[in-house]
Amino acid sequence: MENSIIYYLEKTIKKYGDKKAFIENKEKFITFNDLGIESKKIATYLLKNYDLKNKPIAVFIDKNIDALKAMFGILYSRNFYCIFDTLSPKNRIDTIVNTLKPELILTNSNNYEKIKEYNHGIEIINIDDIKNKVDEKLLSKVDETRCDADSAYVLFTSGSTGVPKGSVITHKSLISYTKWFMTTFGITSKTIFGNQTPFYFSMSVSDIYSTIMSGAGFCIIPKINFSFPVKLMEYLNEHKINTIYWVPSALSIVANLGTFDYIKPKYLKKVLFAGETMTMPQLNIWRKYLPKLMYANLFGPTETTDICTYYVVNRKFNDNESLPIGKACENSEVILVNEDGKECKDGEVGEIYVKGSIVGSGYYNNPEKTNAAFVQNPVNNSYIEIVYKTGDLAKYNKYGELEYLGRKDFQIKHMGYRIELGEIETNMNALKGLTICACIYQNDNIVLYFESMNLTEEDVIAYANKKLVKYMRPNKVIKLPKMPYNANGKIDRVKLKEMFSERK
Repeated sequence: MENSIIYYLEKTIKKYGDKKAFIENKEKFITFNDLGIESKKIATYLLKNYDLKNKPIAVFIDKNIDALKAMFGILYSRNFYCIFDTLSPKNRIDTIVNTLKPELILTNSNNYEKIKEYNHGIEIINIDDIKNKVDEKLLSKVDETRCDADSAYVLFTSGSTGVPKGSVITHKSLISYTKWFMTTFGITSKTIFGNQTPFYFSMSVSDIYSTIMSGAGFCIIPKINFSFPVKLMEYLNEHKINTIYWVPSALSIVANLGTFDYIKPKYLKKVLFAGETMTMPQLNIWRKYLPKLMYANLFGPTETTDICTYYVVNRKFNDNESLPIGKACENSEVILVNEDGKECKDGEVGEIYVKGSIVGSGYYNNPEKTNAAFVQNPVNNSYIEIVYKTGDLAKYNKYGELEYLGRKDFQIKHMGYRIELGEIETNMNALKGLTICACIYQNDNIVLYFESMNLTEEDVIAYANKKLVKYMRPNKVIKLPKMPYNANGKIDRVKLKEMFSERK
């Protein structure tokens, strides 16, 4: 039945079994058929040795084909997975383990000793040691019991606080979202993804599962290549990659270093981005050199599977403008709610609430946070209708498009004025020669951190004094050799606050 992602994987195996599904390099890849076999071996092992159903199983494997085999093996067994970042500090992994309380931890030979040393008291299975055959009869019995409300995975997101929260996503949400993603961006068996995001980050869900459902190809780009943009472009060309879905910082590196003066991607057709605000000067460089490509700004939290709104870029933007986040995904709705709990009127700023199948089930083992974010629809008092309260602010522009205004917790009161830190960043990112910037508010100070190859702090202050009204001007401007990023590729604002406190 079409009630789990496994149904779609089986369907793709029958149609595209011999095709390369996931590729690390020219020598290392796995076909859809082999992915099915290897995943089913893991599932068979789990089903024969453990009495588990709809239980969390952790995956402690680097970003590679082994991790995918473990993920799908867990799904075949009708359990749900949680990917761990193998490079995370032990205290973060301990926190996640204490919240998730996984029944088992799957790893491979490369990571076995490391996770064993963490000594969580949880049984560890090395998938390299699993040698049993596939038991199709046993797996068929499991298929008969599936339900689309079963959980598929839990992804832990640090959010703006740095405290991990585990978002639970069901098969129903995953299927609904992936169908939208494929239809909207024309994902087919001819698509070849160039994957940048980690598997423990929600953005990876889009290209992994649309690969599974469409028979596309999926290339795992080596992380080191993102430090060498020319090598990155060479990799795209070598593997004939035509679709990328990256965080803006990855796209900005390519633009800032003048990569397109030396080499261009020959086969690229679609450039999708999400995870943080895409700075317009860098996007305009991409559009200048590669004007015929589709560019799309995707927006959404992990709690909505991956994305809840999107905007396909269809007009020119100046460097000091910001991209809209567009409109709601199909089969979902975005509701803007003002401070009075009423639906916003045209042009009024409000918080984004999301309803629809893409909305997750809450936070794992965290009822307090769940009840605060997964709430009754504030504009409906007639029956129970749970929506996700995002904490993001937006308004509709003259084109009827949603404009993102920043996090509610990034909105500050300074010198008697209500200020969006994101508005300061948008204006400052238009400064020529500025690579990236980020604002924090700490100890009554607006602090602007920036990265640049040639601009000084005095240059940035002078531009701010000219560009911003007095009450929005940063009290402190600090140049960094490199902006800190968290494991998901977003600017690490928690780290920036810590850095500022250490200066005091």
